[in-house]
Amino acid sequence: MAIVTANLSLCQGYANCVVAADDYFDIDDDGLVVLLKTDVPDDQRERVEAAARSCPVSALRVTDA
Repeated sequence: MAIVTANLSLCQGYANCVVAADDYFDIDDDGLVVLLKTDVPDDQRERVEAAARSCPVSALRVTDA
């Protein structure tokens, strides 16, 4: 199991993460990422990590729980 976190002070609302994993990420009315889920099961980790890596400002992290 892993956990995804967001650094809102870095987020610029590119929404690459939403395109890659819209069941984990959304963008709010202010243009900042919203985490829809924080727990990442092992079978979803690769996909969520790819979504996090797609962030051009590195606002997302996936770490071991």
